[in-house]
Amino acid sequence: MSAISVGQSIILGVVEGLTEFLPISSTGHLKIAEGLMDIQVDDKAVVGFTAVIQVGAIAAVLVYFFADIRRFVTAWGRGLANPAARANHDYTFTWWVIYATIPVVLVGLAAKPLIDGPLASLWVVAASLLAGSALMWFADQYGRHKRGEDDISLPDAMIVGTSQILALLFPGFSRSGATISTGLIRDLDRVAATRLSFFLSIPALTGAGLYELKDAVGGGVSAAPLAVGTLVSFVVAYASIAWLLKYVARHNFNAFILYRIAVAVLLAGLLAGGAINA
Repeated sequence: MSAISVGQSIILGVVEGLTEFLPISSTGHLKIAEGLMDIQVDDKAVVGFTAVIQVGAIAAVLVYFFADIRRFVTAWGRGLANPAARANHDYTFTWWVIYATIPVVLVGLAAKPLIDGPLASLWVVAASLLAGSALMWFADQYGRHKRGEDDISLPDAMIVGTSQILALLFPGFSRSGATISTGLIRDLDRVAATRLSFFLSIPALTGAGLYELKDAVGGGVSAAPLAVGTLVSFVVAYASIAWLLKYVARHNFNAFILYRIAVAVLLAGLLAGGAINA
């Protein structure tokens, strides 16, 4: 019997698609949803399932930003073949995304027992939601929002990319929330910080999904829930990406901050009252 049913995979696919790129923590929301459905959140197969359905969300990024990605890959290929083409910003930016992914990969491999075990607790999710809210508020209030996408440098990419470790270790912090907030602290404007967050998500989440695939399938999740959850997350994530980019062009992040705080307080109350298990 599959550890996750098709019906549950649809719900989790919707949650993943809605929350992966909004700065509210997809991992945190997935763990909350799993807890409410009495799914064991620290089960190896379940952890693998949540990583695999992220690939659907990443596919949505690949489709939505196809023109940008094609430009980057083309410039990168030309730069590898012709040293004269390496002055192109798209060539160097592609390398920066690769470099910026290395820290989170190394920490992910080294800290996997902690990530899959003690740090998978819903109490950690509640605390991380609050901590991430504080960082986001500080970044949005005190970042100068004066630098656009063309102003992004290697230090920006490395610092923002490294901030993904916060979400890796502390589910509830939010990968997009951490990266966008760090970009704002680096004085990027909201759209530039958000787009950088999207581009950094591609290698990090794709690698995580492929790495966890063996645990999801080998651990008791059948192919049907995996396929359905991934497809649902793709469709919902595509709509979320389009909405978020329009939203950040005109609004600050206060609505997300208030939402995160409300979810953290509600989750802590449910845990304290024994309504759901940590």
